[in-house]
Amino acid sequence: MARETARIQREQQKKRDTRNRWLLRGGIGVGLIAIAAIVAVLVVGSIKPPTPGPQNMASDGILFEGDGSTISAVSTPATAADAEPVPTDLSEFSDTVNIAVYLDYLCPYCNIFETTNADQINNWVSAGTATLEVHPISILDNASNGTKYSTRSANAASCVANYSPDSFLDVSAALMANQPTEGTSGLTNAELVSVVETAGVTDASVATCITDEEFSSWVGDATDRALDNPLPNSSLDKLTGTPTVIVNGVQYTGALEDAAAFETFVMEQASAE
Repeated sequence: MARETARIQREQQKKRDTRNRWLLRGGIGVGLIAIAAIVAVLVVGSIKPPTPGPQNMASDGILFEGDGSTISAVSTPATAADAEPVPTDLSEFSDTVNIAVYLDYLCPYCNIFETTNADQINNWVSAGTATLEVHPISILDNASNGTKYSTRSANAASCVANYSPDSFLDVSAALMANQPTEGTSGLTNAELVSVVETAGVTDASVATCITDEEFSSWVGDATDRALDNPLPNSSLDKLTGTPTVIVNGVQYTGALEDAAAFETFVMEQASAE
C-alpha cells in the first residue's frame, strides 16, 4: 500500500513538473511576443512618414523678386510628400542677377554675411535688378545641446514661407539678430514664436506651425538633398558648408564681412557672358 501511494505521488509530481515547464515556456513565449510587439510599435512610431514641404518653397528655397519698389515672394505650390523639389527656372529671370544663399540660423558666419550684405541685396531685389533665393539648412543640430535648434529655426522660417511669405526676409533677419551661441540650447519654440511675432507675423497658423514643428521633417530632407546632390543652377557638386552664396551659378568665396568685395563680385557676374 505504501509503495502504491508513493508511486501515485511520484506520478502526480511528475505531471506537476511537466505542467510547470510548459507554463514557464509559454510564459517566456508570451513575454517574448509582448516584447517584440512593443519593439515593433516603437520602431514604427519612430519612422516618420514623408511630409509635404511648405508652400512657396518648391525648389527647397524661397525666391524673391522686386518691382522697382517692393519685394515679393514668388508663389509656388507645396512639394508633395515623396516628390522631388523643382529647381527655379532662372530663364524667367534672365534680366536680373540671381543670388542664392544656403544658410543655417545657428551659423555665425551666415550671420556675418547676412548682417554685412542683407541691406545691399534687398536694395538690388527691390529695384528689380536681382532675385534672391534663400535655402534654410540644418547642419548644426549637434551644436545645440540636443535641442536641434538648426532644424527648429529653419522650420520657423519655413512656417513663415508657407503662411506669410512676404514677411520671410524680415523674420530671417530677426532670427539672425537673435541668433544663439553655438554650444547652447538656443531658443525654445515659444521664444521662436515671440521672435517671429516681434518681426511682424501674428498669424496664429504660423505660431502653431512653429510649436508643432510642422516642417521639421521636410527641413531634414531638404538638407540631405543639398548635402548629397548638385546644387541647382550652379556648378557645385553639393553643399559643403554655410553660408554658401551663389551668384549667377558661381560661388562667392570672398570675405563674408566685406560688402564692397561682394558688390564687386556681383557686378562681375552680372557683366560676365
